[in-house]
Amino acid sequence: MTGPSTSSASLPSLDWRARALIVAATAVLRGFKPTWRVRRVVSDPALVPGADRRPRLYAFWHAQMIPAMLAHEGSGIAVLISGHRDGELIARLAARFGIKAIRGSTSRGAAGALRAIERALSDGLQVAVTPDGPRGPAEEFAPGTLIAAQRVGVPVVLGGIMPTRAWRLDTWDRFIIPKPFAEIVASYTDELTVDAETPRLAAGAAAQFQERLRALNRTLPGG
Repeated sequence: MTGPSTSSASLPSLDWRARALIVAATAVLRGFKPTWRVRRVVSDPALVPGADRRPRLYAFWHAQMIPAMLAHEGSGIAVLISGHRDGELIARLAARFGIKAIRGSTSRGAAGALRAIERALSDGLQVAVTPDGPRGPAEEFAPGTLIAAQRVGVPVVLGGIMPTRAWRLDTWDRFIIPKPFAEIVASYTDELTVDAETPRLAAGAAAQFQERLRALNRTLPGG
């Protein structure tokens, strides 16, 4: 595949502090990995990212990026990650766990991000987005996800990925890092069709998808 996916080698350079942080974070997560167990709640196993090759658009909250990355390590899924410095760090870390990166934001510079998502889906990739990222407000569903799904004609699968034990960072979204010996619960909806004739009408469904994603997360640990 070419186009939107990236590897750690093709990402812009970072200073030594940022590189050291990525190495340290990778070591910590790899060290904790044997203590974690992933439990999936899904009606159809094919809906788990990477389980088959059909393009889909997955959506989960920004705070869950680390547990989502751990739950889907090596899946080959492409994740939309913002181009600011924090996003660069996450993109580098994701690359070490077999997650591709699409650069952009569905809320800022949205046109370019939508084009990148659409190219990836048209190329047959499965794509994940955080519709409240990169800077919130937390758990508010930006419409770009639905516009992209409508334009390309792919279904949306909502996901919630939460550990039973976690640290919460002092960030706008209370970013989640699983604690050792946590169970990571990954729950998915069935495929949801964005049944709209135009991108504008698709965007109008954002409130419905927002409530459905919030409801899904209320069924998870700590929800």
